[in-house]
Amino acid sequence: MLSSTADTNIYISGLNFGGLPRRFLNLAEAGVFRLAVSEGSLAEIAKVLAYEKTGWPAERIQQTIRQLRRFAEMVQPMETLQVITADPPNNRILECAMAAGSQYLITGDNHLLRLQQYGETRIVKLAEFMEILQSESGAPGLLH
Repeated sequence: MLSSTADTNIYISGLNFGGLPRRFLNLAEAGVFRLAVSEGSLAEIAKVLAYEKTGWPAERIQQTIRQLRRFAEMVQPMETLQVITADPPNNRILECAMAAGSQYLITGDNHLLRLQQYGETRIVKLAEFMEILQSESGAPGLLH
């Protein structure tokens, strides 16, 4: 089973706009692949959902975080990384991926994508991960 860590932007897109990011979250919830998350990642997701432009009420945010906890694997990073100096918060998602031993880190963030790989973790866009997932699973129609 593929293992992954997703950047905050993937969660926010999936929760607010649907499309491929929503499909990604639905497949993770269905257990098609392993999705790791840390307390720091969940806090960041909650913070972004609470922004005025997103406008989520506190109760809905709490419910969503509880739902993510039910299907994502909780990990606790033990290492503090300083790999991305241009945008230090991106280091937190790297820390989560390292703690989880994730094969893939899925993001739309260029600071992370420029790395292409960190340790054993490949850093890819969502569309590429979904193609990999499709080919690994051999299940036609998995992505639709």
